[in-house]
Amino acid sequence: MGAADLAVPLTDPICSYLAAVVARDLGLSKHFPKLPKDLKDFYGDAPPAELALPGVPFGPLIERLAAKDAEAITFFVCLAALHKHRLKYARILERQPLPTMEQVGARGLLQYGTMSPKALTAFLLWRKWVYDIDNRAAQETGYLFEPIIALSVGGTPAPAKKSPVKRRSGKGGRQVDCLLGKTAYEIKMRVTIAASGQGRWGEELDFPKDCKASRYKPVLVVFDSTSNPKLDELKKAFLAQGGEVHVGKDAWAHLDAKAGKTMAVFLKKYVRAPIEDMLKAAPEKDPPDLSLHLEAGKLVIGVGQERYTHPRKPSAALASDPDPIPPDVDEEIPTP
Repeated sequence: MGAADLAVPLTDPICSYLAAVVARDLGLSKHFPKLPKDLKDFYGDAPPAELALPGVPFGPLIERLAAKDAEAITFFVCLAALHKHRLKYARILERQPLPTMEQVGARGLLQYGTMSPKALTAFLLWRKWVYDIDNRAAQETGYLFEPIIALSVGGTPAPAKKSPVKRRSGKGGRQVDCLLGKTAYEIKMRVTIAASGQGRWGEELDFPKDCKASRYKPVLVVFDSTSNPKLDELKKAFLAQGGEVHVGKDAWAHLDAKAGKTMAVFLKKYVRAPIEDMLKAAPEKDPPDLSLHLEAGKLVIGVGQERYTHPRKPSAALASDPDPIPPDVDEEIPTP
């Protein structure tokens, strides 16, 4: 996965580790007595790069695993995809360089004078770096989350260019998170009350209409059950087109039912449990203090009283391009 500095190969020892984890999770370890009983946890303290099982041939292991449970292959594919993206993001944290003042300097005009030049410069650089890291996290999650959910329930994601769900306007297709038979799924972590652009929100409300017009049943799946007007409006839009809505525990129950016994284990352990854990841990008011600093080739992240370190080897190849000026900037500045 990836190219150049971010290429992430899954070697045989890595794949053997993942297959051994699948065997353990599915209760099949008794059929593989030569596998170690003290496997490191997938979501554990060990860095993703340390998760490997050398000395165990991968080919025979995965073949025997598939013979015991045909769905174990799908389990393995989803776990491998998750692991690849975690490895890749670890490299992004290591190699994403700090931006340059050429990229962000003009933004300082909004605060110049309210902070010392030294403090303002540092704030601008760190702020942009966090923005870049978050953008890359969003990209990696987008490549991963909906596809593994779709694969887990036996469906497939559909990009806009290949989607059978067409826009009623005739302007191409609609991207669909998961197609399962004649059902089109829209899968969301949460629907927030924050107002997005009118055009974007209109797109959200048009999705179930486009599905119905294309003879697909629209289904909304939202993992966070927190109620708000935006979620209520979206639910009504899906139901008005003869669709279904599954929120919170009902969302997970629906996916588990579609997934079947084997893939329900994957969803519960590697998707549902971590997400629910993070949702429960989300602060109700102000988040804890955050600190970022570099020392001796390491990034040190402080959250409250906790400290985490990551190795740093910045790569110029990952330097972000200067942000483009918005195309409608001329509309913001009055002209004589």
